Amino acid sequence: MKDILKRLVAGESLSSAETEQILIGITKEAYPPEQVTAFIMGIQMRGVTVEEILGLRNGILATGVPVNLDEFKPLDIVGTGGDSKNTFNISTCSCFVVAGAGYKVAKHGNYAATSVSGASNVIEGHGVKFTADEDRLRRSIEQCGVAYLHAPLFARALKFVSGIRRALQIPTCFNLLGPLVNPCRPAYQVLGVANLDQMRLYNNVNQRLGIGYCIVNSLDGYDEISLTGPFKAQSRIMEKIFTPEELGFHNVNPDEICGGEGQTKDDALRVFDAVLSGTATRSQTDVVVANSAFAIHAVDPAKSIEECIAAARESIGSGKAMATLKKFVELNS
Repeated sequence: MKDILKRLVAGESLSSAETEQILIGITKEAYPPEQVTAFIMGIQMRGVTVEEILGLRNGILATGVPVNLDEFKPLDIVGTGGDSKNTFNISTCSCFVVAGAGYKVAKHGNYAATSVSGASNVIEGHGVKFTADEDRLRRSIEQCGVAYLHAPLFARALKFVSGIRRALQIPTCFNLLGPLVNPCRPAYQVLGVANLDQMRLYNNVNQRLGIGYCIVNSLDGYDEISLTGPFKAQSRIMEKIFTPEELGFHNVNPDEICGGEGQTKDDALRVFDAVLSGTATRSQTDVVVANSAFAIHAVDPAKSIEECIAAARESIGSGKAMATLKKFVELNS
């Protein structure tokens, strides 16, 4: 580690093989915490490279609990978080809409870090018991189209840096790894990012991973399609800025999709269920439909965006989205 730190001080970058081995070494407690802190800050001050983040990802997956859902070619819908916008659980809600439209989803998530309700909060709020049992996860995705992977049950490596990350009190390269360490290594991903720098980084990473993907960013800083203004979407076959109006949506007021100040976890559950049951406000429903549509397009790029929007609306309007949630809860409670 001493030589690694010297190289970081000199401004050098590391290979993916090197950062993978360092991550594995951290899990074996091969380095004192002071050196681990210096390593994290050395990368943070320079800015993490694609090679380095791929190595850290590989190290987390190599030391974690694997899950094989390859036969389902699942999709994950996830945001980087940290956009401080406090929206309701849009990406998690979209998972059930997409599954209701006939696609397989393996959602990887955690409790909220900076908002009222994270994916795990809203899933657990329905009485679901988290599991790392592959047979149960396989049964869930097979019978209802959704499997939920609660991150702490799988990414064992992160507990070895949790104390350092709490003490630093600033975002580090580890904050970027959440969307990349789904233990089932999904075939497709829709990733919401808070800024265009992150979009460029994850685009390069996903190009290297060889998966089907779509990265979205609302230009006013949301790490999802918020419909509060123009948003950018980038995939292997597309790079375009869209406006809500050109896709048949209206411009959403930020207050209409906020799940933050004054809201509780119970409020988040009510909005979540209202969207899936078709009783939510127009704005709440539309943002879920928009995110679901781009998720469907990531898996099925032969469909036009308009066709994907129609499929998402049909999933909610027909009751399939809510039926998917009910079956998911039944299988996992």
